[in-house]
Amino acid sequence: MRILLIRHGATEWSEAGRHTGRTDLPLTSAGIAQARALGAALSTQRIARTLVSPLRRATTTAELAGLTPYTIVDELVEVDYGADEGRTTSEIRADHPGWHFFTHGTHGGETLAQVGERCERVLALLSSNETVALVAHGHLLRILTAVFLGEEPSWGHHLGIGTASIGVLGLEHGRPAIIRWNDQAHLQLL
Repeated sequence: MRILLIRHGATEWSEAGRHTGRTDLPLTSAGIAQARALGAALSTQRIARTLVSPLRRATTTAELAGLTPYTIVDELVEVDYGADEGRTTSEIRADHPGWHFFTHGTHGGETLAQVGERCERVLALLSSNETVALVAHGHLLRILTAVFLGEEPSWGHHLGIGTASIGVLGLEHGRPAIIRWNDQAHLQLL
C-alpha cells in the first residue's frame, strides 16, 4: 500500500496564512507553477487511482499535475472552519488568546473528531495493494495521516505541510508509517 498525499498549490489565502476551508479559491500564478512542477515530480509514479477534493484549488492542481482521470471524493474537502474561515491565526488569537487549531478546534465549524471520521471513510476506500494519490488540503491531510497511523486527529499538529508538497504513507514491517513527508524539492527551481 502506498498513499501519495498531495497538497494543492498556493492560493491567495494560503500565501497570506488565512484559514481556507470551504471558500473555493483559485490557484495563484505561483500555485499554477507549483502544480505543474508536481506533474514532473510524479511522472515516474505508477498511480492506480487519484482521489481529489471537490474544491477547485485541488482539482486544478490534479489537472495541471497530470493526475487524470480522477475521482472527486467529498470527504477530502478541507475542514469547515466556521467563524475562523478566512482569518489568520493571529486574528483568531486576538479574540481567543492561546488558541491553537489542533488543541481547541474551530469556532462554530467542524470538530477534529468529525474530520477524523471523514478521514476514516477516505481510508476505507483504499485497497492495500495499490498506489493511490490523494489531492487535498493541509489540515485535512495532517489529520488523515494521524488517523492512518492510529493516532488521535490532534496528533496532526506534529506535521507541517507546505503547498504543492508530496507525502507518502505506507507500511513498514506491516505497520502504518510515514515514508516521505512534506517534500517540496520539485519546487526548488521555481
